[in-house]
Amino acid sequence: MTRIEREKRTVSAMIALYCRAHHSAGAALCENCERLCDYALARLDRCPFGAGKPTCASCSVHCYKPDMRARIKTVMRYSGPRMSYRHPLLALMHWLDSLRREHPSKSV
Repeated sequence: MTRIEREKRTVSAMIALYCRAHHSAGAALCENCERLCDYALARLDRCPFGAGKPTCASCSVHCYKPDMRARIKTVMRYSGPRMSYRHPLLALMHWLDSLRREHPSKSV
């Protein structure tokens, strides 16, 4: 699994945790969370750093629109602490990715 694919799984899992707790009791995401997830996945597809990307929190390029950025921050604040219980492998890999110190060059 590539770094981008793992990041997509992580952000999708975080949005699903948040949505189930705040909006819908079912397996499907609500309309707003579905839009946020689609937006986040599209941003990852267009990341200028490609496979060498840092975690979004430590990235020098903020590619989210301000309103979407505020929404994803809310989701991450809620889901982040819960990820180690619900998705321990994704949480561990995300933590390890956040320890990377190199500054990736753009793959453009």
